[in-house]
Amino acid sequence: MRRMSPRQRDQWPPFATEVSPPAQCVFSEVPSRYPAAMNVGSSFDATASTYDRSRRQLIPCFDDFYRAAVELAPFGRRDAIEILDLGAGTGLMAAFFAEAFPSARLTLIDVAGEMLDRARERFASEPPRFTYAVMDYAAGELPGRFDVVVSCLSIHHLSDTGKADLFRHIRDALRPGGAFINADQVLGATPAVEERNHAAWLASVRQLGVSDEDLAAAQERQKHDRPSTLIDQLRWLDEAGFTDVDCAYKSGMFAVYSGRA
Repeated sequence: MRRMSPRQRDQWPPFATEVSPPAQCVFSEVPSRYPAAMNVGSSFDATASTYDRSRRQLIPCFDDFYRAAVELAPFGRRDAIEILDLGAGTGLMAAFFAEAFPSARLTLIDVAGEMLDRARERFASEPPRFTYAVMDYAAGELPGRFDVVVSCLSIHHLSDTGKADLFRHIRDALRPGGAFINADQVLGATPAVEERNHAAWLASVRQLGVSDEDLAAAQERQKHDRPSTLIDQLRWLDEAGFTDVDCAYKSGMFAVYSGRA
């Protein structure tokens, strides 16, 4: 498990997390085929305006978690790569990748339109680099070909079959040599491990001072969670045709894993 030094923590993240004033950006809307996806979207839309404020409290391993995902991208920092962010939400993970790869172009997809509105505000100063689409990424083939497909705290809303199907679509959307990187919640390997991980998470977020309001909102969103074990997800990546499948980081219920096309 990779950890950052105190100095690295002081310098991370390398950008301001406050949102910028709104601006016009490319935006499209594609309806979901699945009512469950719309339920998830509605739940996240309801908390879009306050979603970012408690990220560091609700993700106790915040710095290591996001940094591990960025470090898995197998490209030079000046490469003009194309990145697809699945379940991009307010654009937090996209912000890390945009900062790390300043020549990259990013496409952000989410079923929650109001969450993507926050992302558009976040990236208002660089509209040409970003494209947005309101759509259910689990409904079929992904739009286009990319060098990196990344997702953060989103795919755990899919069923086991939904995850395995999505991994095949991601593999098809990647250019040769590209990478899929998922930073997500995973189910404990056994019921006892799952109970332990959840208890540890709850204790940590309370120790970090999460408000009752933000904790209640997080627990409401957790009603849509359908996490799978890490072992199963790595196996599904292998079955989808990925190579170099590996978990680079894990802390309790949070894991960052990847595969190469």
